[in-house]
Amino acid sequence: MNEEIEFIIDSAKEAMDAAIKHLEKQLVNIRAGKATPSMLGSVMVDYYGAQTPLNQVANVNKPDGRTISVQPWEKSMLQEIERGIMVANLGFNPMNNGETIIINVPPLTEERRKELAKQAKSEAEDAKIGVRNARKDAMHDIKKTDASEDLQGNAEIDIQELTDTYVKKVDNILDVKENEIMTV
Repeated sequence: MNEEIEFIIDSAKEAMDAAIKHLEKQLVNIRAGKATPSMLGSVMVDYYGAQTPLNQVANVNKPDGRTISVQPWEKSMLQEIERGIMVANLGFNPMNNGETIIINVPPLTEERRKELAKQAKSEAEDAKIGVRNARKDAMHDIKKTDASEDLQGNAEIDIQELTDTYVKKVDNILDVKENEIMTV
């Protein structure tokens, strides 16, 4: 196969991989009823005047499936961490025992589970759009090459197969996340 076409196919594959990675990153932020330290990933804390990610000023752990504990490296940071969690507007009510901050993650209602499943579907649809855009760009680039029509046709078939594979991956990732969200 022509080097130019191989490069186009590799570029399309990279773009589709990026869409999958982005989807996985977005789905981590959709909580499924279980407590995970990544739920606090967006929390920023005022650390001596600089906005700093929570995980850079404290240890974040989950002692059990419904609780997250935040152990600051400096006790003086307790109030700032608590404020940061409240400002992040995650719907959590942090409790401070003087040494650590404890967050109880409430179980999700059926209605909230359905909302989160819709949100996950929306993220998956965005990923599919990213995959299809990579296909469209690759098809356009293939037509611009000076390769023979046979090579171009074969490359287009390869791109379509790649697209189908990645769309299936997105669907599988979504199925796993939906099951996780809907499981009580």
